[in-house]
Amino acid sequence: MSEFVLEMKDVYKAFPGVVALNHVKLQLRPGTVHALMGENGAGKSTLMKCMFGIYSMDEGEIFIDGEKVEIHNPMDALNKGIAMVHQELQPIPARTIGENIYLGRYPLKKFGPISIVDHDKMYADAARVLKEVKMDFDPKTKVGELSVSQMQSVEIAKAVSANCRVLILDEPTSSLTQNEVEALFRIVEDLKSKGVAIVYISHKMDEILRISDEVTIMRDGQYIGTWEAKDLTTDFIITKMVGRELTNLYPPTENVPGDVVFEVEDFTSINPKSFRHCSFNVRKGEILGVAGLVGAQRTELMEGIFGIRSKTSGTVRYLGKELKITKPKDAIDNGIAMLTEDRRGSGILGVLSVADNISIASLNKYVEYGIVLNTKKIEQLVEENVEKMNTKTPSSKTPIASLSGGNQQKVLIGRWLANNPDVLILDEPTRGIDVGAKYEIYCIIADLAKEGKSIIMISSEMAELIGMSDRIMVMCDGRVTGFIDGKDATQENIMELATQFES
Repeated sequence: MSEFVLEMKDVYKAFPGVVALNHVKLQLRPGTVHALMGENGAGKSTLMKCMFGIYSMDEGEIFIDGEKVEIHNPMDALNKGIAMVHQELQPIPARTIGENIYLGRYPLKKFGPISIVDHDKMYADAARVLKEVKMDFDPKTKVGELSVSQMQSVEIAKAVSANCRVLILDEPTSSLTQNEVEALFRIVEDLKSKGVAIVYISHKMDEILRISDEVTIMRDGQYIGTWEAKDLTTDFIITKMVGRELTNLYPPTENVPGDVVFEVEDFTSINPKSFRHCSFNVRKGEILGVAGLVGAQRTELMEGIFGIRSKTSGTVRYLGKELKITKPKDAIDNGIAMLTEDRRGSGILGVLSVADNISIASLNKYVEYGIVLNTKKIEQLVEENVEKMNTKTPSSKTPIASLSGGNQQKVLIGRWLANNPDVLILDEPTRGIDVGAKYEIYCIIADLAKEGKSIIMISSEMAELIGMSDRIMVMCDGRVTGFIDGKDATQENIMELATQFES
């Protein structure tokens, strides 16, 4: 009997123009958390998709309990005891929790010559599984009524219901609050105690060092090594991930902001539970960080300014001139751009190419004779953009969905820079991105500020806000509760303002 519940040996996988996995191995012990780390594009998700049957390997072998197996598709993987909770959740919102948990494998009962779904058994089994993972949900609740974190909990319950022996968690805490993270960790510890091997993919070093037993690091599609987590440090992990030492996590800033150019006054949402009476300004060449806990309404405020959400009051001025913004096109026409928080949901156009994604917001600049696009100028724009952003892509015709998260983010930033905006709103610009790609994006942001662009950057990472911002605006419960100069910012004074609820 093998000491490993699952082994992957000599795995090779190539896509047109790129080798995604170059003879990689992975060994999982039962009852352990095995962290899988690497930069975006290192091949982590591709390796897991091969394990889960989404991709077929070009070369390589998979062993379960020492016996060689072939995994043909995700249902085959589930039947072999392998489950996966994806970073991008794909529930069926209109169906119940119970139906989502047992999708594709409903319990059946005979009804004459035909079989029908045994709803009583399905909901009873779902209630048992939810209780097992300590989730107090009614299995008949529609999934569409749940929060993102609750949907993720349902996905974990689905994995448990399949009696999985291997559970893959891909960036499981990217959308969770600290309390929800603690709840997830309790579930993970419970599964460990039952002998489940957990593959944990995350870019958050503190989580990795806290929860993992072993850590495997990949770089550029290759296996770098496996170490016991207790022997590792953050600096060691970063060096192995990026292949070089990062002496600074943030670029040096010698930028001196100019005069106030952008002003927002008394912005109040049509929704009484959202942002209200918010006022602030941004100087030329300034990076204004926006801090706040979940529910502070930071994103909602910026979406209101950009014309996505309705307001009952509020004015926006640029260089003293009031701007009339009722829809995003008005904001774009007035030199305002917004990188949204949800890269996949409201950012990339996954079925289109890198070139299409870069150029789509500025196509009106390349229309000739009223109906014809100047494709040569568009190609030139795309080439310049890919080079400036240092975007790693086989070609500009490559579908953007096949790029790593960090490179997708660079494409989206490039999309807005093609319009040469004066004010750039960045909502969680480094979410789900590895430390190497983060540094590249920080450099891009710093360079834009040096060029005189006014940057508004929302981030849930306090270290990022402190490291990048000239000034930090803090919000709590829909209100602006204060401003902190970048050089005076600490986690303590940010949190003090972020928890300043109305009495």
